[in-house]
Amino acid sequence: MRDNQKAQHEVPLRAKTRRRAWLIVACATLTVLLAGALAPWAVSQLSPGGTVAHNAEALKAHRQAQQLGVPAPDLVFSVSSPADDADSASMPKASAARVADGSYAVVAALARRPEVKAVWSATTTGDPWLRSKDGHSLLVATQLNGTQKQQEQAAPEVVAAARAAVPGLRLQASGAMLTQRAMNDAIAQDLRTAELLAAPILILLLVFAYGSLVRALLPVVVALAAVSCSLPVLALVAQFTEVSQLAVNAAAALGLGLAVDYSLFLLSRVQEETVRQMDRERALAAALRSSGRCVAFSAAAITVCLATAWTVPVPMLHGLALAGMTVAVMAALIALLVLPAILRLLGPRLLAWDPMAPWRRARAGDDSPFWRRTATKVTARPALAGGLTVLLLALLAVPFFHVRLGLADDRALPPTAAAAQAAQHLRAEFAAPPEQILTVSVTGPHAANEAMSYRAQLIDLAHVTAVQVKRTIPAGKAAGRQHQAAAVLLVATSAAPDTQRATDLVNSIRDTSAPGNVLVGGRAAEVADTAQAVRDALPRCLTLLAAGLTFLLVLFTRTVVAPLKALAVAVISLGASLGALVVLFQDGHGRALVGDFTVTGSLDTPALLFILLVTLALSVDYEVFLLGRIREEYQRNGDNRTAIIDGVARTGRLVTCAATALVVSTAAMATSDLTLLKFIGAGIALGALVDAVLVRGVLVPAVMAALGPANWWTPINVRSSLPVTATAGKDNG
Repeated sequence: MRDNQKAQHEVPLRAKTRRRAWLIVACATLTVLLAGALAPWAVSQLSPGGTVAHNAEALKAHRQAQQLGVPAPDLVFSVSSPADDADSASMPKASAARVADGSYAVVAALARRPEVKAVWSATTTGDPWLRSKDGHSLLVATQLNGTQKQQEQAAPEVVAAARAAVPGLRLQASGAMLTQRAMNDAIAQDLRTAELLAAPILILLLVFAYGSLVRALLPVVVALAAVSCSLPVLALVAQFTEVSQLAVNAAAALGLGLAVDYSLFLLSRVQEETVRQMDRERALAAALRSSGRCVAFSAAAITVCLATAWTVPVPMLHGLALAGMTVAVMAALIALLVLPAILRLLGPRLLAWDPMAPWRRARAGDDSPFWRRTATKVTARPALAGGLTVLLLALLAVPFFHVRLGLADDRALPPTAAAAQAAQHLRAEFAAPPEQILTVSVTGPHAANEAMSYRAQLIDLAHVTAVQVKRTIPAGKAAGRQHQAAAVLLVATSAAPDTQRATDLVNSIRDTSAPGNVLVGGRAAEVADTAQAVRDALPRCLTLLAAGLTFLLVLFTRTVVAPLKALAVAVISLGASLGALVVLFQDGHGRALVGDFTVTGSLDTPALLFILLVTLALSVDYEVFLLGRIREEYQRNGDNRTAIIDGVARTGRLVTCAATALVVSTAAMATSDLTLLKFIGAGIALGALVDAVLVRGVLVPAVMAALGPANWWTPINVRSSLPVTATAGKDNG
């Protein structure tokens, strides 16, 4: 009688649950469709993304020099005769006159355009630095109006106008604006290519992991929804701060990986609870209490990791971090709210089209014989296994000690790109290419009078090839305001801007006695200032990072030792991944693994920090799932070693599969011809693979086995203040 009443009560309850599920799925579908419709607008709101640190002295020098009448070029055009390609040994006077007339024509054409703020050339200024070493080419320098984004949008029209002015001559265009636009175009194109490459591989992987084709498609649905909904959010944030277009790629790759992670752990736990002869609704509720809690803490940990990027004053890093934070939160919300609703509606159809059904039913849950054997051997001799793993990871980390921080430039483009070829032509043919010119702005009572003597001091510095006193302004009164004397000098150097020699020269100029206050700008100064700003901010960033993650892990595990162990292990794993990146991308060894690219001898600073934070976040992500399961097993049986073996056996396959999915989605970016995308994709993929296999599979079990029951020690006063959460063991009675 009581069972009949219970059944009668459950019928309307299940009907109400299904109605709620339909409502959630309908609202989510409408939201995703709206976000998809807004996607083109959202992408248009993103900016090129600043790579130079906020308030860097180099930026102040640039602004001051511009105020003093010495602008820096945004676009540079090289005008030469087509005959130069066939014979560069001699140049008839007629051809030289034609090139000179061509440079005049370019100046005249661009001076009339509203996008152009200033334009000058060797023929209008007599500047010898604007003439090639053999005299066959002349440069036309152009400064554009507007913001960086407006300049980037205007650049193609300005280039077209310049080409139209000299139809019979060879004109090559270069400059930061063209390089940035070429990068953004490559990012958009390579994102589509990476998605097409990764999608079929990922689907096959998910079919293998889930068995059912229906279940395999659910993580893809979660990923598409998470990435689609993230774009309008990033566009809204872009109204108040810079968000790089590279953030779209970062959000797509990371969102796909996290969606697979969260969906995989939740669906696997539902399957495991169902195998225990539970009702499907009760199994879903139990999975949400266990794996759902892990998903929530994982998203919180990733958000904390990436939020600390805001302590580093680099705009592009802020945009990348915002993309990662947004897509992590979206993936967690959709996995915890929308995915359960879909599961309720699918019911038994969830297991449709399962080619691996016999094998999947032959084992309980996701217990992996391979990882059980591995964990058994590791925990039997934890000191040996852990010691060898630490030694291997330490050896991989050694190259990171000679890392060289830099900023991406035209060399990040494929060598066949027009902007890259034009920039290489400038470096080869001109004695003072714009990227190797430092702007020195001096203000003070004696700045104008002593400019020539100051020039003599600068020209004696190492790696300086020439110095020009570009402008001197005596003290006086203008527009009703008193102004002090000033001078602007241009320093040509033989050192590439991202080398230690260039950094040393920037520091030498700043240390040289000057007739007033000195500001040093130029590409080398931007690289040096950004690297120094990162070094200064990194201790604060890492301190906040460690404190935030420790707090979250203490809340999650209700212990103190395990979180500290997790951070120590994450640092070791991170060092190994970063060391491998130095070998691959800075030193250029093993380029066959990721495809050919131009080795610059440095790593892009914002991208490197983004990889660092994402890799650490993923390390904590996998740690949360593993620790959560080991803790459940420990509370169930009370034996530390048995809990470790069971925890690794029941999560090892899942963690490896989730990491492999992330590797597929991010490694597809490594197929890009753009070195920056290649670097980010390979970096995240490498970090995920090392962490999931070596660290979660060997090092963590070894360390936890060595610590024994101390893993779960908590001071009494801390224990009493932590929230009590239900475990899977308690849920299942």
